[in-house]
Amino acid sequence: MATMTAAQRREQARVEYDAFIRDCPTNQLLGRLSDKWVSLVVAALSTGPMRYSDLGRKIAGVSPKMLTQTLRTLERDGILSRTVTPSVPVRVDYELTPLGRSLAVLLTAVKGWAETHFDEVRAARERYDTETPAD
Repeated sequence: MATMTAAQRREQARVEYDAFIRDCPTNQLLGRLSDKWVSLVVAALSTGPMRYSDLGRKIAGVSPKMLTQTLRTLERDGILSRTVTPSVPVRVDYELTPLGRSLAVLLTAVKGWAETHFDEVRAARERYDTETPAD
């Protein structure tokens, strides 16, 4: 049996990823990316860099703890970068990386779809609720 180089092993693993398997790393990544706060942070940053306080004002309902946790997770995943500018007070800016910008295209499309089609979804929910007997 021939040995494989590290690059060949990585490529084989990439080909074998299956997001339908719970323990697959891509399943876990999809779980993270489908988080509401992740989607909103990425969509907000798609227009350009923002400070923490600007993100907090833009994203209604996000708690400081959740915003901080989401930003740290996205930075760890390489989706955004954090730049600290020494000043008084210290300035911290968040910006999408090239990887994050490629994700933003998808998430802003989903956000736009939700904004465009919510009336249809609401009508479908109302129809379902009137036509389906409660258990």
